[in-house]
Amino acid sequence: MVGEGETVQVGTPTVSGATVRVTVLSHGRHDKIRIFKMRRRKHSMKHQGHRQNYTEIRVDAIANGSAPEASA
Repeated sequence: MVGEGETVQVGTPTVSGATVRVTVLSHGRHDKIRIFKMRRRKHSMKHQGHRQNYTEIRVDAIANGSAPEASA
């Protein structure tokens, strides 16, 4: 979605000519999630862990191809 007030354009799925300028702030991994599964009376246990990767970004500007840049 690009625009302001009466000039809002909604894309299906995108608005042609619209651009988004972002800055990558950091890359990292989230905290560990511990997964423990146990089957009762079977003496069967499973331990597993997971850490999701992420990229933190900041949106600097969203601009339509024909309109001047508007900061987000």
